[in-house]
Amino acid sequence: MRRFPVCLLLLLGLVAGCAAPADRDGAVRQAVAEWAAGAAGRPGGVPLESWSYEVTSVEVADGGTRATAGAELRYRLAGHDAAPAGGARELSLAAADGRWRVTADRPAAGALPELWDQGPVQVVQGRHALVLGTGPRDRLTGIAAEADRAVPAVTAAVAGLTGTGGAGATSATPAAAGTGATAGTAGTAAAGGAWATAGVAGGGATAGTGGRAWAGRVVVLVPGSVDRMAALLGSPPETYRGMAAVTTGRVGAAPAPADRVVVNPQAYQELSEEGRRIVLAHETTHVATRPATSASTPLWLSEGFADWVAYRDSGRAPRDIAPAAARAVRAGRLPAALPGNAAFTFGGDQEALSRAYEESWLACRTIAARWGEPALLRLYEAAAREPLPTALATTLGTDPAGLTSVWRSSLTTALS
Repeated sequence: MRRFPVCLLLLLGLVAGCAAPADRDGAVRQAVAEWAAGAAGRPGGVPLESWSYEVTSVEVADGGTRATAGAELRYRLAGHDAAPAGGARELSLAAADGRWRVTADRPAAGALPELWDQGPVQVVQGRHALVLGTGPRDRLTGIAAEADRAVPAVTAAVAGLTGTGGAGATSATPAAAGTGATAGTAGTAAAGGAWATAGVAGGGATAGTGGRAWAGRVVVLVPGSVDRMAALLGSPPETYRGMAAVTTGRVGAAPAPADRVVVNPQAYQELSEEGRRIVLAHETTHVATRPATSASTPLWLSEGFADWVAYRDSGRAPRDIAPAAARAVRAGRLPAALPGNAAFTFGGDQEALSRAYEESWLACRTIAARWGEPALLRLYEAAAREPLPTALATTLGTDPAGLTSVWRSSLTTALS
């Protein structure tokens, strides 16, 4: 009978030992929550509607004095994000005076960094654009001004698309494709080698769209260098050299996006004033029309449409807009077919890449001229929902062969 109290004491000791880790994990989670709610856990000056860390794992070491917590960061930029952005994080904590304190916060292994991981962020709020950057403030102010000019022009051009018009599209409060980057891409254009842009669809940092009206706002991120731009996007720097901007976002998915336009400051600074306008109008078009696209949208249509919007009121001659395509036509190298998706791959022949974008722009220009701008908008939407032959038949009354024939004739006429 005297064994019972001993066994009971041992059992209570085991229970207490099992409870301790749970209590400790709870204390770590509480410390992370308190840290995230305070100024120390947030990027200074960035306008946030929401900001939270959901702890997913806790590992304690060094006799219970240090801990590592895995967490998911979720945040929305105030007035801009209709869905959360964020990613996986790893936090270091230290115990002192009976309390846990966060001592470091970094991207988890394999996760993309946030802009503020690269240094203090400056914020420039325009009428239609929010610009976040780590470089000189005057550079950010200039980009905000260009984006503010781009948004109304893009809004006017795409007003006929489902989910892009309405009251939201004229909002006076400021707010990118491929790559929140998790699925698909929409490319980089080099207009005669003068400027280059890219839309990266999908990729961890942002969420997709779902047919809601575009709010007429764009968020622009300006890292300090092309190397830092590449780090934000999870690709080698060589991918983006000579490319002025990319747009991140998930193509044609719900809910509405937290798109970002990411600027390569080195390439952007080399552009003329018109080049900068074209780049931001192209990227803003990707942001504005995200609900009207899907993974089925041919890249010649999504990229050509973005350039068509950007050049719509430029007054420039086709040979000036499409010099690479013009050189090919004058040399007797008339393309047999519209550019395939593989033609928009970066890191290869720059002249061939330029031709792909220019030929795509001319295809959209030709459609607008022959069938009308409303028909081009209808095709843009229809191609996201159904096979291209069906979309062409229902919107233009033609087929791929018919469109290709008209387009090839326009190449000869406009570029010879």
